Amino acid sequence: MTATATLSEKFQISIPKAVREHQRWRPGQEFVFIPKGHGVLVMPVPEQKELTGLAKGAKKTGYRDRRDRF
Repeated sequence: MTATATLSEKFQISIPKAVREHQRWRPGQEFVFIPKGHGVLVMPVPEQKELTGLAKGAKKTGYRDRRDRF
């Protein structure tokens, strides 16, 4: 699927209907913008209920931390 949109003078973009429907995005949904090279990745912010159980079984000790990095 390919769709285009134009940036308005107020720096707003309307997401094409085909994309909204395919992704099942809804009004009021929050998004995060992640810079990627010369573009940007747009992703919906997950809701709390979608994250529940994500780390089930993860170790509480012995994990890497930023102190391990150079």
